[in-house]
Amino acid sequence: MHHNYEAVIGLECHAQLLTHSKLFCSCSTKFGEAPNMNTCPVCLGLPGALPVLNRVAVALAARAAIGLNCTINTESQWARKNYFYPDLPKGYQISQYDRPLASHGFIEIAVNGTKKRIGVQRIHMEEDAGKSLHEGFADSSRNTYLDFNRSGVPLIEIVTDPDIRSSAEANDYLKRLKEILEYLDVNDGNMEEGSLRCDANVSVRRVGEQKFGTRTELKNINSFRFVQKAIDYEIERQIEVIESGGRVVQETRLWNSAEERTVSMRSKEEAHDYRYFPDPDLPLLVLDRESIRQLQQYMPELPESRRRRFIEQYALSEYDAGVLATTRALADFFEETANSSAQPKAAANWIMGDLLRFYKDSNVDLKDLSGSTVKPKTLADMITLVEKGTISGKIAKTVMEEMCKTGKTPSAIIEEKGLVQISNVDEIEKIVARVIEENPKTVDQYRQGKTGNLGFFVGQVMKATGGRANPQTVNDILKKRLAG
Repeated sequence: MHHNYEAVIGLECHAQLLTHSKLFCSCSTKFGEAPNMNTCPVCLGLPGALPVLNRVAVALAARAAIGLNCTINTESQWARKNYFYPDLPKGYQISQYDRPLASHGFIEIAVNGTKKRIGVQRIHMEEDAGKSLHEGFADSSRNTYLDFNRSGVPLIEIVTDPDIRSSAEANDYLKRLKEILEYLDVNDGNMEEGSLRCDANVSVRRVGEQKFGTRTELKNINSFRFVQKAIDYEIERQIEVIESGGRVVQETRLWNSAEERTVSMRSKEEAHDYRYFPDPDLPLLVLDRESIRQLQQYMPELPESRRRRFIEQYALSEYDAGVLATTRALADFFEETANSSAQPKAAANWIMGDLLRFYKDSNVDLKDLSGSTVKPKTLADMITLVEKGTISGKIAKTVMEEMCKTGKTPSAIIEEKGLVQISNVDEIEKIVARVIEENPKTVDQYRQGKTGNLGFFVGQVMKATGGRANPQTVNDILKKRLAG
């Protein structure tokens, strides 16, 4: 980016709420069903059908608002947002306009090691639209099919202040937002299925200018990586337009991921184009202080505070705490293991190394570890066995692999495979004597000062015991014997 320009970015994210039924009717919200299977007169917008509000959706939206440090408005209002599009059967979308559910929140991100707050201007509830599927070519053979399964699914729209200054900051904000929504069980963060969608408003201005430049809105971007690329492309494009004496026009642009560029879609609508007015079929949405207080009481610990606590309580590095707190399930798994084994650092290492590798290879979802073969208790038991010297760290790797594959307990695996570490001094003495006897030449070299040979002897003893001898005991006995 040119040094004399800065970008001003605001993000609008739509997050589908994890309810079983839609916002104003009892149709299922399940993804991937046959087209138009989950529909009824309400979500198809048939004349005379009336909306009935889903209470669970309101509770989830309010939880998200608390998690994003917003003030929840005790009264908010449903409004009709009028526009005509084939996937919007009523000709309007039920949304909220000048009286949203919540406002004035923030998310903290890290910019070059320093913390920065990105303001969350507002969170409002609305229903999703249906989906248009285009098939064929742009000529007469092109067909458009409409699937209304998604129509009426509850969403929250989370709008930031124009506080973001780069695509990297936007990316960090989105990662934190996704984490918080997942921790709260409000949204599953699945961008491929469209349950988390992001639009970006981008403008540029000369450094030092107070006034915002003309913004364009980038729509329909289905991954964080593409959001970052689209923003970068758009910043460069706008600077070029200005530098060559042109004017940036306010419009909606789409990201073309195949060509890695943004393309104009339509001139931007303003709020008045939607002719918002209060929905006459729905009363004010009232959340009294008491229900807000109850929601606050049952909030889980959020990712940021969990990371901080892991660093303080378990003496983990910032990096380790960050990885282990990625999802609520993983953080719970670590904490249970650490508390059962009283070895937080060892627990962190095993989980971040062998266990995460196993999860990755077998496509285990880190948001739901209930099906994991390894349980916190069994991992803690194994860590304790290493600590007590029953098995060596090397044997533990074999045991861990077996635990991942079969879900058996460490003691059962050790028993089956005869893996107990040999710490019996007499037994090790015998093996050491034999190794020394068989390698007179190397013994002489060692005694003449080539003490680097010790590793060779340790290796021979370990080989003879199938890696089961206690390495410390082997070292001590060998040094004594070799000194002659």
